[in-house]
Amino acid sequence: MTSRTCISERLRLPVISAVAVSVLALAGCSGGGDPQAGPTATAVVSPAASGSGSASATPSATATLKPIYKPADAKGRAQNVPLPVKPALADKNTKEGLEAFAKYWFQALSYAYETGNTKLMEAGSGPDCRFCNGLRDNIKNAWQGKQWIVGGKIQTPSVRGLYKEGATSQKATVQVIQQEITIYKADGAPFPDVTKQTNTGSLAVAKFDSSGWTVIDLGLIR
Repeated sequence: MTSRTCISERLRLPVISAVAVSVLALAGCSGGGDPQAGPTATAVVSPAASGSGSASATPSATATLKPIYKPADAKGRAQNVPLPVKPALADKNTKEGLEAFAKYWFQALSYAYETGNTKLMEAGSGPDCRFCNGLRDNIKNAWQGKQWIVGGKIQTPSVRGLYKEGATSQKATVQVIQQEITIYKADGAPFPDVTKQTNTGSLAVAKFDSSGWTVIDLGLIR
């Protein structure tokens, strides 16, 4: 493999299929910044008055409307990105639990690309997972200052656990489809380098302990 120039120098964010080769380059990168939370919407609903016309007989109710998800575009950041929810099955030390966790982890990674918030994917990653750390650092660099990412959303249509009873670590193969990525500057101008959409196979190695599953290694299937 060959290393890539860090994002602060080439202003290009490697996708999941390329991060393995960028980890060494990240040693010279820095950046970050928490994304701004998207707006929420609420509405007060007042039912029609009763036939008696009495104000005291007219009930009122406050309903919270579900915020509308809006993907990022050239005009600004994504809004109201749905927060991934880890299913209970993902905390089970079984083949099905491994598969559920792997799928959830990539949902957390997708959320990080769309929002710049890497906390969920970090929580499910081991401290020595270089690939995971490379993804985290690249995402933070892409979101530094007032920059934002358009695209990068991930889908995992196929997840297959290679579970072996009693093994200290388990493996899962994951089909990873990621949207094209463009990084926009604070002034709204895009960086010239665009990462095209990818469709790759990844091998996730996970370990289960008292706190649940964590990804301890990640790589490409070639």
